[in-house]
Amino acid sequence: MPETSAREAVIVDAIRTPIGRGKPGGLLADIHPVDLLAQTLQQLVSRSDLDPGTVDDVLIGCVSQVSEQSATPGRMAWLGAGFPEHVPAVTIDRKCGSSQQAVSFAAQAIMSGTADIVVAGGVESMSRVPMGSARAGADPYGELVGERYSPGLTSQGVGAELVAAKYGLTREQLDEYSVRSHQLAAATDFSREIVPVRNGNEVITADNTVRPDSSVEKLGQLNTVFKTDELAARFPQINWSVTAGNSSQITDGASALLVMSAAKAEQLGLTPRARIHSFTAVGDDPLLMLTGPIPATHKLLERTGFDLGQIDHVEVNEAFAPVPLAWMQEFDVDPAKVNPRGGAIALGHPLGASGARLMTTMLHALEDTGGRYGLQLMCEAGGMANATIIERL
Repeated sequence: MPETSAREAVIVDAIRTPIGRGKPGGLLADIHPVDLLAQTLQQLVSRSDLDPGTVDDVLIGCVSQVSEQSATPGRMAWLGAGFPEHVPAVTIDRKCGSSQQAVSFAAQAIMSGTADIVVAGGVESMSRVPMGSARAGADPYGELVGERYSPGLTSQGVGAELVAAKYGLTREQLDEYSVRSHQLAAATDFSREIVPVRNGNEVITADNTVRPDSSVEKLGQLNTVFKTDELAARFPQINWSVTAGNSSQITDGASALLVMSAAKAEQLGLTPRARIHSFTAVGDDPLLMLTGPIPATHKLLERTGFDLGQIDHVEVNEAFAPVPLAWMQEFDVDPAKVNPRGGAIALGHPLGASGARLMTTMLHALEDTGGRYGLQLMCEAGGMANATIIERL
């Protein structure tokens, strides 16, 4: 087992809620996002028998910070969990990578000596706070961005179409990959990483997003969703192949990690499960938008001296099927190592929670298979990406 130094950031625990399909009547749609996160925090703390008053900070990713998610949801959830008022919280928005960035910030605080114990995670109730609602019909770009990228930036869905066109990906390839995601998720027992959520008298213990009967034939019947006459004229290279079936699902969920210094874990008699080995964030073309995981991987591998042959498990967030497929075209890697338990196409993508959810799944997978290193990659709106390597201990 690798040894740790005193100020290394280690993961003591990582959990997530079940993921519920969005829309009215979804599995978790009746639960306020603060209450959903509060239940997650309660279980994270109780599982390690941790004094919550010893936590230095609570870092929570959340993308749509309006309505029920507007009052610093990590702070409200901490208070709702009944924990001490002196512990602060902050909300982080790096779009889809928000809670992965929360883990990076937690590691930075621990490695710098400014914190010993940090809770890092995320929450998103896309049923109750719809994606894009923070804009309230406003232009988020301004004149200067509009001038630079005239005739304007586009949606992530169009970005996915542009990625598919650039890498020569066909509709059939996208649908085949999506079926793979559902099949792998259906074959996985996620019970170790999921904590139950109470909704009144009902206790929810499993995801309801996976479709084991998904098939290329069924997905082939779905219409593409992002094509307009204006966009078709602007991007004649696009074949228009992105559908609801080969995209991530709109869902609700929360996830949280207990991160601390190796010295503090030893002092408390807690056994670290992994170390946060290295991490980075990059910007990339905001029009393609979703290719950031590629330069993020190059940057992290160059910085660490790793090659992908040393990585046992890779999580590339399945925001859209073209994202992991393009990444796999760029790198010489065994496809079986990439999203081996399925991804957001099958499990869903509760925006602010997804980074911590992927890390939770990756950690449990490394433990189950005996793997040592895991690489996690998240594409993000605006053409950004996070990359993190963890090492199982």
